[in-house]
Amino acid sequence: MASRGPLRLAALALALATFAGAALAGEPEKPQTDKPQAEKPLGVVELFTSQGCSSCPPADEFFAELAAKENVVALAYHVNYWDYLGWQDTLSNKENTDRQYDYMRAFGSRSVYTPQAVINGRSHVNGASRKDVGGALARMDRTGEGMRVGIKVSRTSDRVMIDAGDAGNGPADAHVVIVYFDPPKTVQIGKGENSGRNLTYWNAVSDIQTAGMWHGKAQRYELPMSEIAKKGGCAVLLQSVGKDGMPGPILGAAFIRKP
Repeated sequence: MASRGPLRLAALALALATFAGAALAGEPEKPQTDKPQAEKPLGVVELFTSQGCSSCPPADEFFAELAAKENVVALAYHVNYWDYLGWQDTLSNKENTDRQYDYMRAFGSRSVYTPQAVINGRSHVNGASRKDVGGALARMDRTGEGMRVGIKVSRTSDRVMIDAGDAGNGPADAHVVIVYFDPPKTVQIGKGENSGRNLTYWNAVSDIQTAGMWHGKAQRYELPMSEIAKKGGCAVLLQSVGKDGMPGPILGAAFIRKP
């Protein structure tokens, strides 16, 4: 299922400035002075899963391995359409389900399913298949469908700066999407297809917001540190959007790490 509102406007204070790099680690009370390379991970894996789906635990286990990797931005969207089977997913929300339905329409599919892994916003595979997920990431990286735009993240005591790089001759427009997620949680499933199991979930998405537009040129966006600090975790996606508003290829991504 794709989010009907995958790119809804955020109530965040944003400011545009000239492109500049800054380091992620540094003094808490002043901007960092070292300049790391912009992040270009191998790719982005968005897993659509549910606590009420008997086919999902193997995908969730594999996803935990992906979430531990430094070179993959792994995000888990818990959907709510399996709740009728007897167990209400404690991490699901309507926006996650909407995002999956938006991907369904963008891919020209006729239905949604779990576990589904969307790779770089470009294609989808069975989220429990290590071969298919790994193969898609490697193929896209090899064919130029991986992360094409570097993203730097830096911080001061009161703000986070996101520097999106230049696309060169690449695509000209994308949304800067902020994805918030929870810290790891172990859930005891009381009913439904997974009744009696204790399952641990990683990077479960709790909110999706759009922080601004990117037009192919190096650009900076700012977020209040207070907004980041109260979340379990956060990632930024540079995602193109079709004329119909449906999500398109992800061009760049990075984690926004808390102090």
